[in-house]
Amino acid sequence: MRRDQLSDAIERDSDQIATLWGELFKKQENATRAEYISSIVVNSITAVDTFLMVRKLIKNYSGVFSLFKKGKKRKR
Repeated sequence: MRRDQLSDAIERDSDQIATLWGELFKKQENATRAEYISSIVVNSITAVDTFLMVRKLIKNYSGVFSLFKKGKKRKR
């Protein structure tokens, strides 16, 4: 009985997440030209900011990332 309740709860949550995800990426049909341009500018700034943040993290923490790489054998 508990398994059925959990299954129903998971199904409801899954439907709710799918609905919210769809609303998040819904295209605005009646957007003015100014809103369209401002959304492009905001998305571009976000993309550049993300790129710079990832670049900075890789530069500062490159030692951590190298721990996961397999070491190359030196040729003698």
